[in-house]
Amino acid sequence: MDPAIERRVIVVGLIHNARGEWLLCKMPEDRGVFPGQWGLPGGGIEAGEAAETALRRELREEVGLEVSEIEPLFFTDGLYTKRFPDGTQRPIYMIFLVYKCQAAGELISLNPEFEQYAWVAQGLFWNYDLNSETVKVFNFLRPGR
Repeated sequence: MDPAIERRVIVVGLIHNARGEWLLCKMPEDRGVFPGQWGLPGGGIEAGEAAETALRRELREEVGLEVSEIEPLFFTDGLYTKRFPDGTQRPIYMIFLVYKCQAAGELISLNPEFEQYAWVAQGLFWNYDLNSETVKVFNFLRPGR
């Protein structure tokens, strides 16, 4: 891999509420690695930050939620193209650390990284235009995988 390509370790929250619904968030059309698609909240680990600390911080920043019962599930990685609102793009190699979490509440406060959210019942998330990494997460959860 080209040493000039940016590399990021991303913590991702697969968040469920007391009714067993999963939180999905939609990216704006003009930015991010998965523009216009639905996915899971999360973000980069900062220098010197532990993964769980980063997860809690990112979920507070992006969707305004506190979480509990944090359980590491798996990791995945890939080379993607990141888009910016000004139309520029650049390659980025991302490692996603996926954690299952229980939401402490259900009141969502989105930051500008997302434009919509939905609490979605098990199995109904296939009705959304999910990004490729979120598809991997929900496939991981399928019975008998």
